[in-house]
Amino acid sequence: MPPVIINLKTIPNMELPFAESWRIKMIEPIRKSTREEREQWLREADYNVFQLKAEQVYIDLLTDSGTGAMSDRQWSAMMVGDESYAGAKSFFHMKDMISSLTGFGYVVPTHQGRAAENVLFSALVKEGDIVPGNSHFDTTKGHIESRHAFAVDCTIDEARDTALEHPFKGSVDIAKLEAVLEKDAARVPFIIVTVTNNTAGGQPVSMENLRQVRRLADRYGKRVVFDSARFAENAYFIKTREEGYAGHTIKEIVREMFSLADAMTMSAKKDGLVNMGGFIATRHQDWFEGAKRFVIPFEGYLTYGGMNGRDMEALAVGLDENTEFDNLETRIHQVQYLAARLDEFGIPYQRPAGGHAIFIDASKVLTKVPKEEFPAQTLTVELYREAGIRGCEIGYILADRDPVTRENRFGGLDLMRLAIPRRTYTDNHMDVIAVALKNVYDRRESITRGVKIIWEAPLMRHFTVKLAPACD
Repeated sequence: MPPVIINLKTIPNMELPFAESWRIKMIEPIRKSTREEREQWLREADYNVFQLKAEQVYIDLLTDSGTGAMSDRQWSAMMVGDESYAGAKSFFHMKDMISSLTGFGYVVPTHQGRAAENVLFSALVKEGDIVPGNSHFDTTKGHIESRHAFAVDCTIDEARDTALEHPFKGSVDIAKLEAVLEKDAARVPFIIVTVTNNTAGGQPVSMENLRQVRRLADRYGKRVVFDSARFAENAYFIKTREEGYAGHTIKEIVREMFSLADAMTMSAKKDGLVNMGGFIATRHQDWFEGAKRFVIPFEGYLTYGGMNGRDMEALAVGLDENTEFDNLETRIHQVQYLAARLDEFGIPYQRPAGGHAIFIDASKVLTKVPKEEFPAQTLTVELYREAGIRGCEIGYILADRDPVTRENRFGGLDLMRLAIPRRTYTDNHMDVIAVALKNVYDRRESITRGVKIIWEAPLMRHFTVKLAPACD
């Protein structure tokens, strides 16, 4: 039989595979460890992975906050940082970038996001106030409750069903929010919307939902604050999931988002692509004047507020870079890649995959561990024990105790977050994470006991809590 001749010119063009929108210029070694070492380190850390030393971790998914890699443009910008105590030109570079993206004319720098909350809430929140929003994150809730005020969660119910595919699970339930305002409007200093919604699984908020919140706020004469740590990722999901935005640039979507808010707090360590930094921005002079009263004693002078000039220069560049589609697509693709690997193994997580992390539904994995023994924290310990991978519990321990009854709050989701640092790991690392988690998942039936608390702080306990195996 004569050979078959294939005319390559007749084969249709193949679609190019996905590749990162950057190339690697510098590396940092990481070290594997033995299971025996990890067992010892867990005991020494009181089974709280926050207390592990960084060199004891192989792949670190504790947080995406300040753990990403900066670009060549950012490192270059740091070299021209103006370290003047007052009036540094680096502040004005940063301020101009923030104002161009958000439309907010007043900017107050802080050293990170929780500092921005501390400064702004010191001016706005008093004892007995009610601050409604969508799944307040730990520091947000902590800053509210430390002032003897109350954080009321108004997230849509769809967020509680981790198996449900819903494009904007982070959104505010308008009926819930209106019920709070109808009953207690006089006690509400502002409404807060977290974009993306971290506690609900890194889930985005739609533009239409932001419009609905704005209309309701206007009806009751209330202002709206965005917790904006991952605002660019939220804009990406609006572009790719919400009708009418496919043709918009990320910067256009960002500007429209912030047109619906009165102010923002920002941990720049996430979507700002820097290792340290944050800020408050607002369109209202009275809020700016209120923040000024507290930023000087808490953080520093008005034009540095806890940041170095070099960090402000790097942040200005980072905000510009991370409001471009290619950079965000690369970042979110890696999260989706890990999600696809977990789908192969049938591991349950908050669906669809969020922007910065995968949130494993521990209540569906460790079904034999009672809630009183904290399944998500137990799963976090087991994953570290398996492969030296450090995740983070976003569940019953993080939820703290009810400020009135002092009972553990078991009403929310119990998740283990695998937060992926930006521009840091490769897809090969995602494969290691997926297989390690599969190994834990395969032996889930043998995990019947969790952990117990032997010491805890009265607020934001998860950072320093001391734990022990519940069987001890």
